[in-house]
Amino acid sequence: MTKRPLRAMSPAETEVLHLVWQLEPATVREIRKNLPRNRKIAYKTVLTLLTRLEEKGYLKHEVVDQAYVFSPAIERKEVVKRTVLDFLDRLFGGDPTPLMQFLVEDGHLDAQDIEKLKQLLDKS
Repeated sequence: MTKRPLRAMSPAETEVLHLVWQLEPATVREIRKNLPRNRKIAYKTVLTLLTRLEEKGYLKHEVVDQAYVFSPAIERKEVVKRTVLDFLDRLFGGDPTPLMQFLVEDGHLDAQDIEKLKQLLDKS
């Protein structure tokens, strides 16, 4: 069975999805309340973002006491896996080496990160 590809998320959708993962399950009001204080987003805008995420397959909802309650429709680990693999395919033709090289050369990986990677490679 082929998994349907996940459609890309906007930065705002990604922010909201992270909050659903943290609060699981979460109402629109709870999501809005937990956004950073400097983010003045209307209730309807948050609902729109959640609805888009549901349409894209990231979330599901149920109605409880007239409130929409959202929860993940797909595990966080699966979202990360599929997103990273899609990114690798699109930018690097599926080859992770250029990405790792970039991360090392650009200073995004320190010695401790590299040691962890070595340990992971030794296990595989």
